[in-house]
Amino acid sequence: MGIVNALVETPLGSIGILVEDGVLRGLDLEPDRTTGSSGAPPTLVREQLMAYFEDGSHAFGLPLDLQGTAFQIRVWEALREIPPGCTVTYGELARQIGTGARAIGGGCRANPCPIVVPCHRVVAGKGLGGFAGDSSGRKLAVKRWLLRHEGVLPPATPPVSKRPVPLHRPPS
Repeated sequence: MGIVNALVETPLGSIGILVEDGVLRGLDLEPDRTTGSSGAPPTLVREQLMAYFEDGSHAFGLPLDLQGTAFQIRVWEALREIPPGCTVTYGELARQIGTGARAIGGGCRANPCPIVVPCHRVVAGKGLGGFAGDSSGRKLAVKRWLLRHEGVLPPATPPVSKRPVPLHRPPS
């Protein structure tokens, strides 16, 4: 079967997919579009990603080959236990597997298959925390989108008008 490096168009933009011998090995939220792809994404991977983007409660059932340290793999296994629509804090997950919150953040940052291994469901005690090594910018916007899509965060509110609103009306 070999290695397939493909792009899939999603509501988040292009996502790079690395599949080897029918097993998902990587998902890249910011793929290098200049390298191109080596084929179409395997049907199962594409179908499950599309099912998730249609319904945020979709649970993935893809075969994975996650390469990392023993600790990282423990973190990623714990992440896969967090159901769609739920979150845990870095501290809660740390207590669950007997480590520190910063170590959980490092494990999340090293996650080779974000979305499928749902590191976006881990949040700070106060706020969203980071995502894929970012504490602001596009990746954090992706985390916010994913959590809204799963119903964890309320829908985005429309932008507030920049026009000043008078506090009182002058006498006529």
